[in-house]
Amino acid sequence: MRVVRVLADEDCRYGLADDATVTLISDEPFAQWEPEGTVDLAEAQLLAPVAPTKIVCVGLNYRGHALELGRSLPEEPVLFLKPPTATGGPGSSIRLPAGIGRVDYEAELGVVIGRRTHLATPEQARENILGYTCANDVTARDLQRKDGQWTRAKSFDGFCPLGPWVETDVDPGDLLIESYVNGKRRQSARTSDMIFDVYEIVSFVSGVMTLVPGDVVLTGTPSGIGPLSQGDTVEIRIEGVGSLVNRVA
Repeated sequence: MRVVRVLADEDCRYGLADDATVTLISDEPFAQWEPEGTVDLAEAQLLAPVAPTKIVCVGLNYRGHALELGRSLPEEPVLFLKPPTATGGPGSSIRLPAGIGRVDYEAELGVVIGRRTHLATPEQARENILGYTCANDVTARDLQRKDGQWTRAKSFDGFCPLGPWVETDVDPGDLLIESYVNGKRRQSARTSDMIFDVYEIVSFVSGVMTLVPGDVVLTGTPSGIGPLSQGDTVEIRIEGVGSLVNRVA
């Protein structure tokens, strides 16, 4: 099942998409809902597939990326946050703020929470996940180095595109994850290269903060990160999930 959010009749609506149509639903996918008509998928304006209260991210979670940065492998997940205002959707612009230097793409598998999750075991975490989406953890790299912590570098408006939907029927254990800039492949790895797997991450996060339906957990980026320039088109592809495309403004 693919969960989407679309702009329909000047309102944000949740729906369930197949290859051709979106069935609008009466409530959020985490609640009891009824079908309420269809729209053509090709003509639908897709938004970020969820509106999270928080975006919890994991740094240095691919072995290749840690080696790329000359860092030792972490003993436990390294967490940071992005605010909800960083959320973007399919086709939204990644805007380069003036005077901040290098801005990088980071392809990531996004985990969308489906049930309230607190102090969950990995097995319980697995049952509380709604599904998976493509994410781009856009980062102001020079600010990250300058500040010594990551909040400002990760938090500009639009620095977390998500989409194009939430895929509920996929096993996250060994998926191909790639990024492309202007059609050229920049990152390519498999989620099996993660240091901490999806269920371990969600369990760990839930021991720090309660996750609520619609929250998003980003699971780290593989090696191959690099800078973006004005006019670039960046695409995140994840096997079994989909393709997220954004332009740099």
